[in-house]
Amino acid sequence: MEGKTVAARIHDLDEQLTAAGRRAARGLLGNYPLLGLAPVAEFAAGAGVSAATIVRFVAQLGFKSYPDFQRALREELEERSKSPLQRGATPPGHAGEAPYLSAFLAQSARRMEETAALISPGEFETVCRRLAETKRACYLAGGRFTDFLAGYLEAHLRLIRPGTRRLDGRPATSADQLIDVKPGDLAILFDVRRYDPAMLDIAHTLSRRKAHIVLITDEWLSPIARHARYCLPCRTETGRTWDANAVLLGLVEAIIARVTELGWETASERIGALEGE
Repeated sequence: MEGKTVAARIHDLDEQLTAAGRRAARGLLGNYPLLGLAPVAEFAAGAGVSAATIVRFVAQLGFKSYPDFQRALREELEERSKSPLQRGATPPGHAGEAPYLSAFLAQSARRMEETAALISPGEFETVCRRLAETKRACYLAGGRFTDFLAGYLEAHLRLIRPGTRRLDGRPATSADQLIDVKPGDLAILFDVRRYDPAMLDIAHTLSRRKAHIVLITDEWLSPIARHARYCLPCRTETGRTWDANAVLLGLVEAIIARVTELGWETASERIGALEGE
């Protein structure tokens, strides 16, 4: 679990947690990360469990002590809230270093590898199989810097499956669109730091309508994680002013490829109809 956020560790351990541990997890994710920054007794009261359950829960997440757990949450909160200006720019390279472009692309390749380690293969496969099913509608939405990814995925899913719809980010418009959401429908939401409050509102509404939310986010996990059934975190940190979306696009293209393979019977008919074949 090294290098993962507390929320990501919780998602990894979901099937291994006891009933009391799940209550602790739900309590923390429902008020993340603030509840975890409170004293043990307050965390326990907020989650409706005993203090001993919280201590065991923290240990199961891989922390040696409650202070270590809180230190990780504080560091995470600081990283999540940094603006591009606070991140600053990296200093110019030294003579003899690799050219900027090749070094940058090499770093991008490392982020791809790290993302593959962050995402559970089983969770990725489940998401793709759910998307390949055509009985349920699929809704997509993204924030300020990720809406283009929702649009790119939508453009491909429309070709290979019916019932694919893009949600407008404007609250009034999205509210109208959400009327049609039925229990069990899929909703793929993109949200990266600094997280979009409008996206969280959409997620809350989708959750109340019992949609199954797939969250595509960064390594710190959007607050939408508390509502998500499936979570696909990507390594976006660059150490520079701007986080990188290339790995998010790589994940989207992997989803498109796998869903096309799994749903080829339907996909081939639809593509053939569009191509006039």
